[in-house]
Amino acid sequence: MENQPNESQEKPQETLPAITLDQLPPVMHAAMQRAGWTELAPVQAQSIPYFQAKRDLMVQAQTGSGKTGAYILPILEQLDFKKKTCQALVLVPTRELAQQVTADANLLAGDSGLRTIAVYGGTSYKPQLDAFKQGVQLVVATPGRVLDHLIKRNLTLKNLDILIFDEADRMLSMGFFPDMVHVQEFLPNRRVRSYMFSATFPAQVMSLTRQFLNDPAFLSLSREHVYVEDTQHVYYLTPGMDKDRALIRIIEMENPQQTIIFCNTKDKVYYVTRVLQRFGYNANQISSDLSQKDRDHVLQDVRKGKLRFLVATDVAARGIDIPDLTHVIQYEPSEDLEAYIHRAGRTGRAGASGTAILLVNFNEKKYVTRIGAHYKIKFEERPLPQDEDVETLVAQRLIGQLEARLRKRDRLQTERMQRFAPLARQLVENEDGLALLTMLLDDTYHTWMHKPPEVPVAKAAPPKKSGGKSRRSSDGRRDSRSRGRKRR
Repeated sequence: MENQPNESQEKPQETLPAITLDQLPPVMHAAMQRAGWTELAPVQAQSIPYFQAKRDLMVQAQTGSGKTGAYILPILEQLDFKKKTCQALVLVPTRELAQQVTADANLLAGDSGLRTIAVYGGTSYKPQLDAFKQGVQLVVATPGRVLDHLIKRNLTLKNLDILIFDEADRMLSMGFFPDMVHVQEFLPNRRVRSYMFSATFPAQVMSLTRQFLNDPAFLSLSREHVYVEDTQHVYYLTPGMDKDRALIRIIEMENPQQTIIFCNTKDKVYYVTRVLQRFGYNANQISSDLSQKDRDHVLQDVRKGKLRFLVATDVAARGIDIPDLTHVIQYEPSEDLEAYIHRAGRTGRAGASGTAILLVNFNEKKYVTRIGAHYKIKFEERPLPQDEDVETLVAQRLIGQLEARLRKRDRLQTERMQRFAPLARQLVENEDGLALLTMLLDDTYHTWMHKPPEVPVAKAAPPKKSGGKSRRSSDGRRDSRSRGRKRR
């Protein structure tokens, strides 16, 4: 089920050997002792040599693999703590990860002199502003909030040496791509070493890689032969009576770009489609009850990217080919083992990454074992998201989206909206008013999320000007038309 790699996707021939504990410089040894680490994780042993060689790098690694130490340890060695300016920027998708990375950095740094600040939205600006004034060498930030500071000139990246993207695929799934590209305009007009850590490398992440990384090496910890593209096989153990609500929570957490959801019967197809539509999702169905005209209309929406969720049976989905399909969700397993392969095989095509998700209740779990044994597939069991998990995630997505919209407002629009500040304060003070605000936030979120996520496309490198100088805008920032960065 795995795609064969293209030549350009294989690990470069000049692969650097992993570093051993005895080969670590004293700064890293001291940091590991402060943290109580007695050995290097594989991702650390393989990644650190690329930092030392100052080579850009893409790393495929799951959460919990030790990747934070893989970039914090070399950062401790390579930054100048005497300079009270940002020299390393770590972009992360959530405030929780920003807090975790900052805590790990403080633990590893100890009293070495490294100053670190976590920067994220939905909280007061003052502690972040105070930290910038005092001087920080390492900034761990969500893209939207750090962009706010850059635009307002609270923070400068003119002395930046290292740029880290942590959980890049998740940042894109949360809608941060425009902010990440905008941050690029504030990078110094010279090479900044860039490193990207991601659990998967779908087309969107590869596009981001081409814009930020300079001829990167690629490391994967998942197999001997390193493939960038892959199909992940995932299953969730879902309660039988709550599978429809579980599907909603999974969709929110996964945020698939375009998906086919397979059911075993046309009645179940109709039911699942109605559930998705009632929850506000851009969904439609293909079944034997549809006329050929209606079927063609649905398929046309799918191929044009106007439809995110297509619900179908195996028979109804025959002949449907969607090259950019990122996910396949099997709402219920088929008793025919071969059906799993036909369903899952619709994603991860033509050199793209894909995810095949299977929803099973306790009695259906035996199908996962049988399929895995028969086709030599290693399934990953993911914990079923709970309501509080979804609440936290959608809140962060919405804050990021609202902050992005606020940044685009001019002075007159900002002045105009102040008319509603007293009303907003009044609404939060009573239950009925809070319900009105909640309704507005829900409508805003779903109106934004209804649209199929934009597929990031890397722009062609601009033609070189005589003298090789990049353009700058009137405020001294680098113009987005000249990235000052070599691209493939």
